[in-house]
Amino acid sequence: MASSIFFLLFAVFELFSSTIVTAEHPPFHRTIPPASLGLHQEKLTHLHFYFHDIVSGPNQTAFKVAQASITDKSPTLFGEVLMADDPLTVGPEPESKLIGKAQGIYASASQDGVGLMMVMNIKFLEGKYNGSTMSLLGRNAIFSDVREMPIVGGSGLFRFARGYALAKTHSLTATTAIVEYNVYNPSFLITTTTTTMPKLLTFYRTISPTYLGLRKEKLTHFHFYFHDVVSGPNPSAIIVDSSPRPKLPKTPPHSSEGEGNADRFVGVGFSDFRGRSC
Repeated sequence: MASSIFFLLFAVFELFSSTIVTAEHPPFHRTIPPASLGLHQEKLTHLHFYFHDIVSGPNQTAFKVAQASITDKSPTLFGEVLMADDPLTVGPEPESKLIGKAQGIYASASQDGVGLMMVMNIKFLEGKYNGSTMSLLGRNAIFSDVREMPIVGGSGLFRFARGYALAKTHSLTATTAIVEYNVYNPSFLITTTTTTMPKLLTFYRTISPTYLGLRKEKLTHFHFYFHDVVSGPNPSAIIVDSSPRPKLPKTPPHSSEGEGNADRFVGVGFSDFRGRSC
């Protein structure tokens, strides 16, 4: 009898304690309606502009920041990394109206054919998109006629952005590349506090999803193996900066209960990916 009473009291204590902890530390995730963030009907936007990448001269916009020990011997300059702050204009002429900047990194990431890894924030400076940004991450095979790269996010009027960019070289010299971009971005119509909207400019428009052949969404599963070779006669991963590496401080202990962990890693043997597509 005494043991039953003790067990009952213990259960009540545990329940009371868990209630206090839950009250002090609410869950780190929740489901909310899109309208709570000012997100309403989704729309498809088409943006058109020209990208000016200048690698030398008085108005240089892209600078080499790192390279690998084999870069100078590589026919594709494998391992070369550049930081860019490239102007975006309405037309291909350098004096054309400036509507934004492409700020980020591009690097030679292919040993068999020139292919750049592009990591760019597209910052808009004109019209209703002034102050909004769009993030591009993808492979740019610069000698192909048209290259497709994904849009992976954004800010301001491009919150929750996705879609893709089509790049086509307009002109190319030893110092300057001018590239035409068409960007297709499905995003939410966002309610803002702005009461006046600027006049519609020529570098963007709203279009119907069916214009791009987008129909019913489907779920696709990819399965493959990833081979990361860091040394030997056929390396696939190389160091692009030979400067001394600083010692990383030890991670301090957390007083709160951990919800996840992210660590730097080298070498992955298995990859399993699921994604949505149309």
